[in-house]
Amino acid sequence: MIALNKQVNLNYILKNNDAEGEVIESTYDSKPLSFVYGQGKMLPKFEESLNGLGEGDKFKFTLKPEDAYGVIQDGALIDIPLNTFEANGSIDYNMIKIGNSIPMQDSKGQRMDGIILEIDDSIVKMDFNHPLAGKQLHFEGEILAITEAVLEQAHEHQHGDGDGCGCGSGCGCN
Repeated sequence: MIALNKQVNLNYILKNNDAEGEVIESTYDSKPLSFVYGQGKMLPKFEESLNGLGEGDKFKFTLKPEDAYGVIQDGALIDIPLNTFEANGSIDYNMIKIGNSIPMQDSKGQRMDGIILEIDDSIVKMDFNHPLAGKQLHFEGEILAITEAVLEQAHEHQHGDGDGCGCGSGCGCN
């Protein structure tokens, strides 16, 4: 049974709105979703909807926007001066065009992806809401396997100026 700290492998189809909605994503044609239940890596209501299911069980549930990726926040629609995108005295209009997703950074240096909504002579309007914000999400799927999870210990070490730590753990630190 699915419970705290169990490794869960499942296949699912994610549809917009309800069972009849457009398919947004499916794991059936690729690799199953694998996660440790209760570790905060999945949407809380997604996990709650799976709690207590067993191997081979099928599931169907719908999450409201506020239980998924949130409602659309007007504050995440931002006007950015066009000259912000200037490099070497010009703007690359192959990159800066409506519908493109552009990686940006907030004032704390955190990466945020924004979708370009509008461009005029001086302003680029961007949407920093999650791409699934405002959407009701319908999940259908099947539990493939439930096993004991191997929980990794916290990996702490100090890095010198540009030097790797040499820990050999494969953590990607260099």
